[in-house]
Amino acid sequence: MAATKSQGRAFTLFMGGLTAATAGIAFFSSGSGKAALVLGAIVVAFSLFRFLKLKPEEGKVAIGAQPAVQKLVGVVLALAGWLVVLYGLHLTASLTGRMGTTIIGFAITLVGVLYVLPSAANKHAIWKA
Repeated sequence: MAATKSQGRAFTLFMGGLTAATAGIAFFSSGSGKAALVLGAIVVAFSLFRFLKLKPEEGKVAIGAQPAVQKLVGVVLALAGWLVVLYGLHLTASLTGRMGTTIIGFAITLVGVLYVLPSAANKHAIWKA
């Protein structure tokens, strides 16, 4: 996950704080749950500060500017496919109908994730410069 030791430390802090915060949410009714939530939120905020501090030290990004519209189309297709699946569950009660809408929605999602998004990322890749 991390390229440097300081990025690894910041990521470890983030994951620990996130875990404590979610445990605090789960056990919010108790005093220790509230304390875990507050402590976790403080640790997450501190780790995010460390991430922002590390950003200028990273150097040149390995990938150029990507076409925003093509990325947006890929994300919309990925989400639209899952919406087709969810809508298809309420559309019909038959197993065949639900399976059909699920396959159609899954195909739409795969087109967005496996075709549109990678082609957007590779449009101005650093190895093409």
